[in-house]
Amino acid sequence: MIDVHTWATPNGHKVHIMLEECGLAYRVVPVDIGAGAQFEPAFLAISPNNKIPAIVDPDGPDGEPISLFESGAILLYLAGKTGRFLPASTRGKYEVLQWLMFQMGGVGPMLGQAHHFRNYAPLKIDYAIDRYTNEARRLYGVMDKRLSKARYLGGDEYSIADIAVFPWLRSWKNQGIDWDDYPTLKGWFDEIAARPAVQRGVAVLDAQRRPITDDKSREMLFGAEQYKRR
Repeated sequence: MIDVHTWATPNGHKVHIMLEECGLAYRVVPVDIGAGAQFEPAFLAISPNNKIPAIVDPDGPDGEPISLFESGAILLYLAGKTGRFLPASTRGKYEVLQWLMFQMGGVGPMLGQAHHFRNYAPLKIDYAIDRYTNEARRLYGVMDKRLSKARYLGGDEYSIADIAVFPWLRSWKNQGIDWDDYPTLKGWFDEIAARPAVQRGVAVLDAQRRPITDDKSREMLFGAEQYKRR
């Protein structure tokens, strides 16, 4: 059984969804990032960047245990372990991987910044809000155009690229997005949201998630605590 050290965030949801889609047995180990659990030595031993999610698979390569951090790496590992959601052909694999990297390098960081400056920053900085909201809208436009030419981000088949992107778009309203501007992407979003495994994945730890309104949570997530060298 795979241990998943995680919290109810878009990056956590990626891995929850993948595990559910693959039908793998897993145990959820909550890492309450608002309480600072991501800085505990036991978690840092498997996730040195103090970010969720991380996994520990006792049945890793050659039957030896393996621990992994970074959600994109975990998706690739689980795809390799199960032979699912990543094409076997070289061309198909790289078509999917480019969109996975698009999520890791663009969608996640930029939408995360839009979310932060629009909703959590203690000072409302117009320049930052405009910059990241406009970038969010640009990225939504890139995906909308792509999906006018292909059923899924990586091509004809549902893949880890779709699994990686979907959780980030669930907070579209907080990112300043109007779905009417991206009708093709909205159709894709609704299709993915209707998948039973996706619904199970985004429900993981959902009841434990709470709004970031208290001083301790803000310090752990946005304050000096996260910058300490460990």
